[in-house]
Amino acid sequence: MRARFLISRLSALGDVVCSLPVAGALKRGFPDCEVVWYADPRFSALVDRCAFVDKVVLASPKVSPTTWPKPEGEFDAALDVQGLFKSAIIVGRSRAKRKVGFHWQREAAGLFSSPVTPDPTSAHVVDQYVDVARAVGGVAARAEFGLSATQEDRQHALSLLAESGIEGDYAVLNPTSAHAAKRWPPSSFAELAAKLHAEGLRCVVIGGKAPADLEAAEAAVRAGGQAIVSLAGKTNLGALVALIEGCKFHVGGDTGSTHIAAALNRPAIGLYSATDPQRTCPYGQIGNCLYEPTGMAQISVEAVRERITRALR
Repeated sequence: MRARFLISRLSALGDVVCSLPVAGALKRGFPDCEVVWYADPRFSALVDRCAFVDKVVLASPKVSPTTWPKPEGEFDAALDVQGLFKSAIIVGRSRAKRKVGFHWQREAAGLFSSPVTPDPTSAHVVDQYVDVARAVGGVAARAEFGLSATQEDRQHALSLLAESGIEGDYAVLNPTSAHAAKRWPPSSFAELAAKLHAEGLRCVVIGGKAPADLEAAEAAVRAGGQAIVSLAGKTNLGALVALIEGCKFHVGGDTGSTHIAAALNRPAIGLYSATDPQRTCPYGQIGNCLYEPTGMAQISVEAVRERITRALR
């Protein structure tokens, strides 16, 4: 009988991306298995574009039990890769022979699954997520994301670029983040873009529709002039994947688009201060990161430009 697995990982953007290799590990261990992923509607488009996921179920569990999903059918194992009540309740209500979870369990998540202790060699959070899959028979010598844009996504991204006057090679810059401590100053992005523009490379600024994101993107554009074009707030997730898939390189902090770039094997220049790059760098690209514990503003434009050169070399 075909093996079935349930993955519960609802949010947020970067964390969902970093969890995709869990599905890949299950497919490696059980090539004919069915992988069912419960995802937040805001981020489900990413999971839809993962080659290792067979079915995506939308879920938004809240405090009320009426919002708690009841997974259909039986599963060989259910995996809580988030470790919060909202992800754990889905695993808890499933009919699974085994129920396992990410080792960092909060909000009583441990009542619904058994935590998997990471392998001592799993320093990166991606590898720690994959360890949960390994606990139920998944196989992964190296994490595989299986992420790619659709043709429709690519056409959408190309249209946005054409409308903005971008042809040929371009770089993607992300000055936004949910946390202020993870943001490199817009003025630094503008200065970097000016240097790249002088070398013949245009820069595209991305970000969400949140006021803080739009403000950071607009600040970079105001300071950068013709060197920067902003697509902040204009891309859906599919177009964002395609935009990053086609870029020459990506520059950003510890935020979702940085992890998308790594998942797509694009050079990702990661700028870090509030978080440990050993654990959350763009996967497999620790050498492309800059870390300054005293604050993001202390990372110089010259250092970022040098890291770009090194990454492209």
